[in-house]
Amino acid sequence: MSPSTPVLRAPLPHELDPAERLSRDELEALQLDRVRWTVRHAYANVPLYTAKFDAAGVHPDDIRSLEDVARLPFTTKEDLRQTYPFGMFAVPMSEVARIHASSGTTGRPTVVGYTKHDLDTWGALVARSLRASGIRAGMKVHNAYGYGLFTGGLGAHAGIEALGATVIPVSGGQTARQVQLIRDFEPDAILCTPSYLLTIADAMEAAGVDPRSTSLRVAVLGAEPWTNEMRRELEHRLNIDALDIYGLSEVMGPGVGNECLETKDGPHIWEDHFLPEIIDGETGQRMPDGQRGELVFTSLTKEAFPVIRYRTRDLTRLLPGTARPGMRRIEKITGRNDDLIIVRGINLFPTQIEELVLGIDDLTPHFVLELTRPVHLDELTVRVERHPARSSSESESARMLLTRLVKEQIGCTVTVRLDEPGTLPRSEGKLKRVYDLRD
Repeated sequence: MSPSTPVLRAPLPHELDPAERLSRDELEALQLDRVRWTVRHAYANVPLYTAKFDAAGVHPDDIRSLEDVARLPFTTKEDLRQTYPFGMFAVPMSEVARIHASSGTTGRPTVVGYTKHDLDTWGALVARSLRASGIRAGMKVHNAYGYGLFTGGLGAHAGIEALGATVIPVSGGQTARQVQLIRDFEPDAILCTPSYLLTIADAMEAAGVDPRSTSLRVAVLGAEPWTNEMRRELEHRLNIDALDIYGLSEVMGPGVGNECLETKDGPHIWEDHFLPEIIDGETGQRMPDGQRGELVFTSLTKEAFPVIRYRTRDLTRLLPGTARPGMRRIEKITGRNDDLIIVRGINLFPTQIEELVLGIDDLTPHFVLELTRPVHLDELTVRVERHPARSSSESESARMLLTRLVKEQIGCTVTVRLDEPGTLPRSEGKLKRVYDLRD
């Protein structure tokens, strides 16, 4: 580390944004002012919201407290698809400075827009997130999120620049080149998905580079669910701190919340810009803090694309703030409603398998799940790579152990199949874990 390189550390109190220092009462007063503005703005300028509010018998003037937000109708991804491409925009197109969109792999893409002010806010919140992760002005940041219509690359890029750090805009893919640039440019931090950082670590080892020997000191990881077991795996293999950044395109992009280096206990939501709720996914009823359910967001400051009670499908719970006492945290998200796999009446999430796989030293962290229906009933196969340094008997014992643990801890009978090292797909960004092979 160069003598001039800033030390990786949590921000000092005077380095925080003013909103990060607000008391809970002060923050809620700010939220109420902002949510009332957002509701009026959406109702007046987005026909879908006008129709939804009228159908629900609620008017913006009815929002007199934060509790009244529960009277408002939900917004879903289907609403965004039905208004494709620009029906959710609340400002004229002449005021839209940038458009992003989802991949649209399950239908029409969801399209989001930003005014210049929205982009400034987004950059400032990503900068806040990176600062919470220990990154400082003067550090070099390797950005391996994908650039383009996906919000990750450009959203992270703007935040790095807003922080005053040096951005290395590598984007995703070309993993061998990623390894070479990390060696040559000596970045302090890396931004990517957790599964792709695992791919980079594998590529380092294949190139004869010890992943623990690089200049990297911190990784800010998001865009897919990941477990604390994955955190420990990555921190050990690369000798880094690994922090969770949270966001989704429909709400803003990366930077809706972030873990803090000093606690690593789940992302603090930047509640001066986003109002979170937890609901029962079946009934839609709001649930108290501390209970697990589906995460819902109302934006508080977005101009081009306000969202009212957007159902994220992410499963978590709201917890009191720690490193930022005035702002609540969410428990680390390890699953989504639409990630749920049901096998013969048993519910499971891919992250539950990840947790078990990473706890067995005689297996590698690389696995996929295959759903089949050979006759009448669904069957689940866990394909996992054997460890190259283990004997065949050790690998077989590990396979049997994983089979037993899935049955004991999840309640599901699965087939565990060992694959040769390096044969399963590797992440080039977001990793596909589940392959549905049913007819």
